[in-house]
Amino acid sequence: METISENACFGGIQGVYRHASTATGTEMTFGLFLPAEALEGPVPVLWYLSGLTCTHENAMVKAGAQNWAAEHGIALVFPDTSPRGPGVADDEAYDLGQGAGFYVNASEDPWAPHFRMWDYITEDLPALLFENFPLDPERQAITGHSMGGHGALTIGMTFPERFCSISAFSPICNPTASDWGQKQFTAYLGDDQDAWEAHDATLLMRERGFDGPVLVDVGTKDQFIDLLMPEALMQAIAQRRQQAILRLQPGYDHSYFFVSTFMEEHIAFHAEALYA
Repeated sequence: METISENACFGGIQGVYRHASTATGTEMTFGLFLPAEALEGPVPVLWYLSGLTCTHENAMVKAGAQNWAAEHGIALVFPDTSPRGPGVADDEAYDLGQGAGFYVNASEDPWAPHFRMWDYITEDLPALLFENFPLDPERQAITGHSMGGHGALTIGMTFPERFCSISAFSPICNPTASDWGQKQFTAYLGDDQDAWEAHDATLLMRERGFDGPVLVDVGTKDQFIDLLMPEALMQAIAQRRQQAILRLQPGYDHSYFFVSTFMEEHIAFHAEALYA
């Protein structure tokens, strides 16, 4: 593992690191904020999964999360959104290929060799983090924005024993029924509908839900709201009677102005679960 940078930040350290990933077969870069409490022992950790076109840097720089995480003594992990490099498949479209991994393990060419973001987020990066940094594996939570909100919901519901809480900003809620999902699932997973359904937050909510609190925020002026389909997730939450808060925030769009506005509330929400 290579240290790219480490900067003092709200009494802690904001680091950026690069490592060779066995999951993707490429070098991967991630950000990690460690609060001051990490000097004394393992701290709880909140995973933040970013959206389309993003890298590890977007939320790390724009979301304002470190301030609130430092107040609660929580570490923040900012993974990249896909494998990258000259030998990695890509597409001219912004919503496919590099920057658009969709947090799945691709089974179709040309994506299969490297686009294994599910394994990267659930196996590869956690093993590295908990071996090398003072993080508590028994106190984990997960959140994300847009494509990353989709990833946070699907990974959180698939590994309920791992995460204390789930939240999401503007998540892609029902990708098997949306152009943001059908296109990518066809490319990465082929025509295997069972594989698609394993990565659909609305279907997972109907089938299994989550044994813990869930918080979702979507702006009413989100320019992509028809692709996000929050109403489908709302219905699944109601049908399951899931412990959840789903809020439509008036006037907010899909940008990081929206994410940063409600970041304090999301981190406080996770802190309550992580310290319960």
